[in-house]
Amino acid sequence: MTDRTAGLHDYLESLARNSSERWTVSACGVTGSRQNIPALLDKDAYARASNTVPVLLISGLSGQVDDVSLAWHALELFQAPDSGLAIHIGLSAIPNCNPDGRRDLSAGYPPTDNFFNDTDEPEKRYLWRWICFQGPSLVLELRSGESVRWQSNDAGGSLADAVAGPVDSVENGSLLAALGTGSPDGLGPIPGLRLTTPMDDLGDELRRLWKALSDQPDLGGASPARQALEARAARSYLEVARTLAKVYGYQLDPVNYTQGVGISGRLRLHQLSDSGESPAPGIVRLVEPYVSGSVAMFGERASGANLAGLIWGRELSEATDDRRYSDLIVDVANRYRPGVDGGAPPPCDPDFRTEDMFMAGAMLGRAFEITGEDRYLDLLVRFIIDGGIQQENGLFWHCRPAHFYWGRGNGFAAMGLTETLTFLPENYPGRDAVVAMYRRLLDGLVKIQNPSGMLTEVLDIPGSYQELTATCMLGYSLARGLRRGWLGPSYQAPLDLAWRGVSQRIDGEGNVVDGCASTGVQASTDEYLDRPAVFGFDDRTGGMALWFAIEMQRHQG
Repeated sequence: MTDRTAGLHDYLESLARNSSERWTVSACGVTGSRQNIPALLDKDAYARASNTVPVLLISGLSGQVDDVSLAWHALELFQAPDSGLAIHIGLSAIPNCNPDGRRDLSAGYPPTDNFFNDTDEPEKRYLWRWICFQGPSLVLELRSGESVRWQSNDAGGSLADAVAGPVDSVENGSLLAALGTGSPDGLGPIPGLRLTTPMDDLGDELRRLWKALSDQPDLGGASPARQALEARAARSYLEVARTLAKVYGYQLDPVNYTQGVGISGRLRLHQLSDSGESPAPGIVRLVEPYVSGSVAMFGERASGANLAGLIWGRELSEATDDRRYSDLIVDVANRYRPGVDGGAPPPCDPDFRTEDMFMAGAMLGRAFEITGEDRYLDLLVRFIIDGGIQQENGLFWHCRPAHFYWGRGNGFAAMGLTETLTFLPENYPGRDAVVAMYRRLLDGLVKIQNPSGMLTEVLDIPGSYQELTATCMLGYSLARGLRRGWLGPSYQAPLDLAWRGVSQRIDGEGNVVDGCASTGVQASTDEYLDRPAVFGFDDRTGGMALWFAIEMQRHQG
């Protein structure tokens, strides 16, 4: 490996330090050997509007060192003091798309499955999703060659005149070809150019392109992919909520929080905006077999995830004036009992898993609200405080033996603390400690929030995939905290950023992008990184997104 490939990350860091008003260093993926794929990110790469043309420079797909050197030199030329290019061009870069270099990643696009747990070529999945959901005006690929050659994808034809020479088509199956055809990732095409060139000709060729984009900004107008992303982000909170409520909250088999949150969300939405038919009658029919006892709801050894499947009980009682549904929550809460020998209260996992922070917070808190009996809060507050899995950085291990910063695990912690605070009276013993935990966690999460607004699958692994459920949970917790006055105005910006990232990953049919599949406690970081990401229908993520959208409307509507 040459000094240039080995020292790339340090070089990008130096660029960002010297031009902090322009660039930050990020990561767009993780390789098979668990290296991150470094990226230099323009400050406006995810902005709603910018005075510059957003361009993403990529290189190194083939694993050839000379390609990476070419990209390095292109960045040197761009940031030269006399170039003045940053006034017109918002340049981001992935100078080495293939840090492992173990196989050629130039072909085989678009990847269609195994996100992001492909055993052979995970890099393709990371690159594909990251580029699509950035949606630049132009993707410029650099390759080293003995002579100059320009190529274009189907969406890049209007840029052909900018390079003042013949332009060929990129080959089918290449990354650029796939980005330029159809609606990649359900969005829209992204123009792409490829420049193959010797090092000596690089400057002249790029100068022509940069000049054309600077002089004719319409050439670099928003790509169809970016237009689709902005259209999604422009929807109102209620519009997104109604889209999700058409899809999620219609199942309760098995009885589990993944279905229960969606049912609750439909009821909350009708409370918030009572136009249209109430969902209550349909929900009553859905749950009646369980409530009547004709179908077993769950066994005596039901987990917290099963018990939280009844999270809708109070809301359905309010909608129907039928106490049976509230009584379900109290019955569930009565299953919780003090732990022994310092363990968590059964049915919580004795190792204090973060999932149980949400399940117990939701159900024990609601039981207190219904009955006014302090014993439910006593048990809940003791459980929250005694866990001992929050670290100095504010983040939570998944549980006591699993020292991993799983994204959704921290989302569960945030939701659990939020639900607990929702029901804790102001002067309740232990409330100050819970508030302190809540704020420390949110501070830790906001600190590592991606420029896209998203949290990642593994929070301390740069480049791990941007995971939707955890981001919804962060957003919900921020919105509730701002609305209830637990947080100050400085948290509004990260909340808005989280909403932007989430809304762009929900289409008009309620499909979601990259919700982590069901995950128990894993034995290694690799096992968390390899959890599959759901693209499409996902009741867990869809339900949490529905709660988030409704909470946004309550907070800002």
